[in-house]
Amino acid sequence: MMIEMKVTGLTIDPFSNMPIIVLKDLEEKSALPIWIGLIEASAIATELEKIQLSRPMTHDLMKNVLGVLRVEVEKVEISDLRDNTFFAQIFLKSADQKHVIDSRPSDAIALALRTSAPIFVDKKVIEKSRNIDMKKAGKEGEQKAKEEKWAEILENLNPDQFGKYKM
Repeated sequence: MMIEMKVTGLTIDPFSNMPIIVLKDLEEKSALPIWIGLIEASAIATELEKIQLSRPMTHDLMKNVLGVLRVEVEKVEISDLRDNTFFAQIFLKSADQKHVIDSRPSDAIALALRTSAPIFVDKKVIEKSRNIDMKKAGKEGEQKAKEEKWAEILENLNPDQFGKYKM
C-alpha cells in the first residue's frame, strides 16, 4: 500500500554528519528518514529554499528536458528498502506513453519537488526503516537503543526544528 508523503525537512545525522531528508505522511503520523549524500542534499536544499542559480543544475536540467519533450512527472515512489538501501521509481507520462524509471530516492525527491509531483512511499518501506542499522559497528543492545531513540526523535519532529530547510 502506497502512502503519500511530503518533505518536512532536511537535517544532519549527529552521529555520522550525513544529511537526512525527512518525509512525513500527510497526517504527520509516520516519519521516514533517508540518509543522502551532500550533493543530493544541496540539490534538495536549493529547491526548498527556492534559490535561483544562474545556470541549471542537474535536476533543473532534467525538469527542463522533460518539459521540452512534454513529459510529466506523474509521481515518485519509494518502493523498497534492501540492505539499508532505499529504492525509488519516477513515473513519467506523455500524451501517448508511460514510463517507470529506476532512481535513487534523493534524485526522485529532488525532481518531484521541482515538478510538484506527489511522493509516495510503500508502507512496507516505512516498517522496514524502523529496523535500519544506524551504525553497523557496536553492540547490538546499544544499536537497538539508538534506533529506538532515532525513531522517537524523528516521529516527534516539529517543522520549526528544521531551521532554514523546513517546508
